[in-house]
Amino acid sequence: MNLIILDRDGTINEDRDDYVKSADDWVPIPGSLEAIARLNHAGWHTVIATNQSGLGRGLFDMAALNAMHAKMNTLLAKVGGRIDAVFFCPHTPDEACDCRKPQPGLFRQIGERYGIDLATVPVVGDTLRDLQAGAALGCKPHLVRTGKGAATEAGNVLLQVPGTVVHDDLAAFAEHLIQQERIMRGNAGQGDAALGRLD
Repeated sequence: MNLIILDRDGTINEDRDDYVKSADDWVPIPGSLEAIARLNHAGWHTVIATNQSGLGRGLFDMAALNAMHAKMNTLLAKVGGRIDAVFFCPHTPDEACDCRKPQPGLFRQIGERYGIDLATVPVVGDTLRDLQAGAALGCKPHLVRTGKGAATEAGNVLLQVPGTVVHDDLAAFAEHLIQQERIMRGNAGQGDAALGRLD
């Protein structure tokens, strides 16, 4: 199964200092939904891992969170994309849970749900904690410069999470990943040709 784990706020939709609290607040970053659709059409399943401490802080409730994701899914469907599942942490930092990024709990849940080893799974986010959570379980880290990404890049994320690849936005990540897949398939095809296997 080809799986990609995406952060939400700052990666797919515009982030807000006062929290994304309603469907009206949920505004996609230009090109992000189309990028997810491209990945889907290329055979990738996409899931979200997101901290939503606004729930624990009482800033919004589950109905509001569900409305945000209903809007996201509706807009995605219009461009031919989909998110397979949303995994979220509702806790505040004070609760010291295992699922609030940079802890890897959400990622562990994803691996268990899909029955896969996350060692080759790309994780895409705009903050250090997004990448740390995935890297703890072996995910391949990708930083986007949207949201808090530019500031994260300036903070030496490449030293803190070795192997991080930086992209301007989710669309640039999608292009990178699809190109990498084409190169790998091309190399595999050349190997088969050298062995006389062209079927």
